[in-house]
Amino acid sequence: MYLLRRIWKCKPGEARRVASLVQKQALIYHEAGQRSEFRVYFNGYTTPTDPDTVVLEWTDEALMSPMRGGHQLPQDALAVGAQVRELTEGNRLEIMELMTPDKMLDV
Repeated sequence: MYLLRRIWKCKPGEARRVASLVQKQALIYHEAGQRSEFRVYFNGYTTPTDPDTVVLEWTDEALMSPMRGGHQLPQDALAVGAQVRELTEGNRLEIMELMTPDKMLDV
């Protein structure tokens, strides 16, 4: 099981708008059965963390390429993604393996 976290650096003052678009896009993927439950969070200068930041977080059982054979990306999600790119300066993806009982060492 993996925790995936996509983090966007937004253009100044655009974090709330980007968070709204990312929420919409993630819901499209979720409703298409391509993403688990998710959450979106942002800082538009209201909390003491990096300003103009949006984060999308979800879990998945396996890491799979979106370019794999036979996979169809929802066109509506791609259109929303284009809007996000216009309002952001860049993004990165963090992937971490979640600890589960079957992975625990006997310590």
